[in-house]
Amino acid sequence: MELEVRHLRALCAIADTGSLHRAARRLGVSQPSLTTQLQRIENTLGAELFSRERTGCRPTLLGRAVLSRARPLVDGMTALVSEARAEADAVRASGPRLRIGCTASRVIGGWLRRLRLRLPGTDISLRVDVSASALLRTVAAGGLDVAFVHEVEGCPLAVPEGLEQRVLLEREPQFISMARDHPAAARSVVDLGDLAADRWMVDPTVDGEWDGLRRVLGEAGLAPTVLHGDYLTAASLIVLGEAVAPCQPTSGPRDDMAIRPLRDDPLAIRLLLVSRPGADLATVYGELEAAYREAARRVAGYHQWLLRNRSPLARTQ
Repeated sequence: MELEVRHLRALCAIADTGSLHRAARRLGVSQPSLTTQLQRIENTLGAELFSRERTGCRPTLLGRAVLSRARPLVDGMTALVSEARAEADAVRASGPRLRIGCTASRVIGGWLRRLRLRLPGTDISLRVDVSASALLRTVAAGGLDVAFVHEVEGCPLAVPEGLEQRVLLEREPQFISMARDHPAAARSVVDLGDLAADRWMVDPTVDGEWDGLRRVLGEAGLAPTVLHGDYLTAASLIVLGEAVAPCQPTSGPRDDMAIRPLRDDPLAIRLLLVSRPGADLATVYGELEAAYREAARRVAGYHQWLLRNRSPLARTQ
């Protein structure tokens, strides 16, 4: 078997996520398929590239050497494809365009609506990704103009050199979603200790999410059962009382779910807008800020939090 770029991309994904399961999700393939592919790569090279441990996969000495050569090739191919597509889009486009990337956020709909009104005639595209790091690399490679991403507290993002950035919110608290009949739902503010006996759910494919939660729970002296899965699955478990999970404070109220702030806000993220030099960051940022303020105002509990903490985002104008 000859090694191809797709094989190198698979190795990088395994190294980045530390898990065959998470790497398979990122690549959009099944775990058995990725396991077979890794075995074929290792057979071709004649040695193991990763040691399989209970906690995940770690590169061997040979694996680290191969990865050091593979990453520049993968990044170069990604840049080549992104730039080629960008040029092809430019040839087809009859007017200005704005290519937006973002991690999941409740404000995206309002932001896009505002941008379409503010920039009529602009071809606006959107790419949503669980990985903030992947979005930042795509901006740096020219595949996106701007990216709205979140950085989990204690897990800083590596922003590529040369990119411009503005902070929308230095510290956005993460609230907790739970079943309506959860005992803690009767309180307006919840203590971490109130949730010590619950199963927590977190998506480990979201950059920093699992590490950030593990740090906060550890500092509180808690070791609850943690389930790994996407947040769509989490919602179905939460309403049945099978789990609790962190959520964005802009999450709107639901009849089947309670959303409460945590006392002293131990879980938090930083919200950033990142762009390539030359992008109209002022206009894009201004509409993002307005959309965020609008989303926050619709959620009474979060708007009150912003007022208590004297955030400028609590202003009506």
